[in-house]
Amino acid sequence: MTVRRLSAGLVAAALFTPGLAACNSSGTPTAGSSASPTVSASGTPAPSGSAAPASGDAKQALLASTREISNGNFRFTMSGVGSTAEGRVHEPTQSAEMRVTIGKPTDDLFMKLDLVHYKPDSWVKVELGGTTAKSVPGVQKLNLGKYQHLDQTRIKGNRNLGFDFDKVDPAGSEVLTQGITEVRQTGDGAYAGTIDVSKAAEAGSVDPTVITALGAQAKSVPFTAKLDPQGRLSEMVIQIPAAGQNQAQDIKITYSDYGSATAAQKPPADQVVEAPQELYNLFN
Repeated sequence: MTVRRLSAGLVAAALFTPGLAACNSSGTPTAGSSASPTVSASGTPAPSGSAAPASGDAKQALLASTREISNGNFRFTMSGVGSTAEGRVHEPTQSAEMRVTIGKPTDDLFMKLDLVHYKPDSWVKVELGGTTAKSVPGVQKLNLGKYQHLDQTRIKGNRNLGFDFDKVDPAGSEVLTQGITEVRQTGDGAYAGTIDVSKAAEAGSVDPTVITALGAQAKSVPFTAKLDPQGRLSEMVIQIPAAGQNQAQDIKITYSDYGSATAAQKPPADQVVEAPQELYNLFN
């Protein structure tokens, strides 16, 4: 089992990496999504009942819709085949929290992660289950039911366990919208079109091996998006077609509570232990 990029890339890794997806009984990769309302090219909400904007205006509206994310105060969810994730980012307090479930208890192997960042500290609670969980090296030291405090000197630059408050979006939606190749407004605050997901590896939303398997199809993958009444991205769904060993899947990302998310909560001291070597081995 491979675990990669868990943090600013936590959700993306957990949901979109074939190595992790192989933890479920079907052996297929997973994905996440989100929604948001539409705005005009100027960044203001498109009036109800107005004519649909030209493709250029629609793309500008989607590009503008991701700006608020960079302020680092929001909640998000991601979901896909057999996996879910949710969390919040609160840049004002330099804190973030993410919960990820990969697979289900009836699978050969499933994982739950609860990751908390409160600069300069980070903690992770791990639960591994399923019939093959006992084959994971050091599983007895990982399934403690407690938060494991991470040594920052050992995860510096590690995208598996660290969190970069300069890149606060777990899904990289700004990069994704820059890859839009065609888009049209389909309703009040609703868009549809195609996106070049070959550019999505940088965003962390689609694993490079999935993009490679797609081949030429990666240049034009269908997507839908929604904006909230303030023109901020609230949902994006990328409809990845089947390719190679990967089944078709929807990557769904949602954003909410812009500007009103609360700080993450540090785990209680009596629920914290220092992370063992086995944890760093698993995530490196």
